[in-house]
Amino acid sequence: MTNKLTISCEFFPPKTDKGIATIRDVRQQLAPLNPEFFSVTFGAGGSTQDNTLDTVIEIQQAQATTNIDAAPHLSCVGSTAESIRNLLHTFQSHDIHRIVALRGDLPSGMRDPGDFRYANELVEFIRKETGDYFTIEVAAYPEVHPQAESAHIDLTNFKRKVDAGANSAITQYFYNIDAYLQFIDRCQQQNIDIPIIPGIMPINNFTQLARFSDACGAEIPRWLRKQLEVFHDDLESLQAFTLDFLTDFTEKLVEQGVPGLHFYSMNRADPTLTICQRLGLLD
Repeated sequence: MTNKLTISCEFFPPKTDKGIATIRDVRQQLAPLNPEFFSVTFGAGGSTQDNTLDTVIEIQQAQATTNIDAAPHLSCVGSTAESIRNLLHTFQSHDIHRIVALRGDLPSGMRDPGDFRYANELVEFIRKETGDYFTIEVAAYPEVHPQAESAHIDLTNFKRKVDAGANSAITQYFYNIDAYLQFIDRCQQQNIDIPIIPGIMPINNFTQLARFSDACGAEIPRWLRKQLEVFHDDLESLQAFTLDFLTDFTEKLVEQGVPGLHFYSMNRADPTLTICQRLGLLD
């Protein structure tokens, strides 16, 4: 495998002391992959937002020994410029240099989108406030954002984020390699040349995956959906099949020369470790 391939992993913020301990343990297990960064999703308001901050600070404090950067997700919808400015200052005070900049979803019952309507406005604001201090990751949608009116409009919106100063992008997960390759081709036609890193989603629970995929617009190919349905409650067979499928899927992406792999870990070390071990990406 190529030495240029970067690995990154994503966590969601823990809600309990047990969850905090679990992430610490998972981080230790994933560290031998030498990931470039661990990202932590952004909890909308309340304690989960605080837990996001606490988790990324802890990751960054360990960076001196692990060499793994922390990358907080920063969601702007429903936020004010002042609140985002304060968060940026907090990140800087803790020597955090990487951000995953997202629009996010407006919390239920909230009608005011705040000072930012789109992610490109957030990227522009970060650059205006902090210059080149942060490496900025943004989201990409190979199968088109579920709220986009068309693939062309979606690509135009993505280019706005790139032009605003994004350094690289992480895709929504997908299980159709052609969709990713065609998206890359369309980006190149628009002179978009930042790294676009495929997001890899493990399949631990078909029902949950199907529900989430239907909501976010990520297609589960019909043949795969039918195969996953066969397993029902046979989790052992499901995990064995999906590990084989995802290993083959990820290997094909690597063969296509992708710049990296971003694993949505779901706060678990497996199957990320198993897949990377099978692909020879684990030292």
